[in-house]
Amino acid sequence: MEDEMEQGGNLGTLEKHLSEAVDNINKDRAVTNSLLADVMVLLKKNEMNHKEMGGVAAKYVETLQRSNEQLVKVCTILHKQTSSSDGLSQRDRDELFDMIKEEEDK
Repeated sequence: MEDEMEQGGNLGTLEKHLSEAVDNINKDRAVTNSLLADVMVLLKKNEMNHKEMGGVAAKYVETLQRSNEQLVKVCTILHKQTSSSDGLSQRDRDELFDMIKEEEDK
């Protein structure tokens, strides 16, 4: 019974962290999209800006790709959580907490 209560508490904490991670991902994506739009405006105004701004635009696109990867990881974890009665494996937990730690360090 204690194990079930502990696991239920951990799942609540996990859901809270997953929700925070998704919120952070969405906020990061919104900021990155806005910055990328600004860079695109500069590039359209003067193609000479491409030499200076092209690298910046590439970094923004890389950021969006990483956030896509994070969303896929979160979805995978949620899928495993709902499709398995055994809960998350230790590896899944480690990956999830690593991802959350990365988001918090930003």
